[in-house]
Amino acid sequence: MSFSNYPVQGLSEHRANAMDRARWPATLPPVAQVLDQGLTLSPATVFVGENGSGKSTLVEAIAMAYGLSPEGGSTGARHATRSTESVLADHLQLTRNAGTSRRGYFLRAETMHGFYTYLEENPGRNGDIPFHEMSHGESFLQLAVDRFRGPGLWVLDEPESALSFSGCLALLGVLKDILADGRSQVILSTHSPVLAALPGAQILEVGPWGLRPQLWEDLDLVGNLKRFLETPERFLRHL
Repeated sequence: MSFSNYPVQGLSEHRANAMDRARWPATLPPVAQVLDQGLTLSPATVFVGENGSGKSTLVEAIAMAYGLSPEGGSTGARHATRSTESVLADHLQLTRNAGTSRRGYFLRAETMHGFYTYLEENPGRNGDIPFHEMSHGESFLQLAVDRFRGPGLWVLDEPESALSFSGCLALLGVLKDILADGRSQVILSTHSPVLAALPGAQILEVGPWGLRPQLWEDLDLVGNLKRFLETPERFLRHL
């Protein structure tokens, strides 16, 4: 039996709470694949795929199964506005690596402004950063820098929606640094070729085929962007 220093070795369907395969989101091919076959996670795992493919559903469920708030925050956060998350987390079982950190944080761009209000209303002993006074991208990066410290599980859902190109590079630097000690783990869903280039990451392309390992240079999102930048008129004339 091998032991690793990062928190979560993998996930599988909960034996005592199997999910009806005719019920959403089990009808999504990547979710069905995880339920049927399980999934081994690396120190860094990146999910890429089109909207509606299931990547955010998987990332959200992993975060919730770990004990993180579905709208963002740590294991202690209790922020909730309108419940929109799937029931997938209830049917997943995480295999944790023995003796590793139980700390973690979940950042998702679509719920950040409400989460900032929650932080304002529940400040720590020394207060908190005035996130609402910053731009969306600045506040997102500052939260990652401030909260992603030390060993733990750090989960991000499509953070590029808050970030510019340079912001994505800055976040990539933050993630690279926290992975350096070998005791932290990053799980990320993204449409960004920049964030998908996280060094050493296992890249899983999500689609009607389910989940498939892919090299960065072979990703559809990388190839399509390269072709668009080379000859944008080829794409624009079909709009």
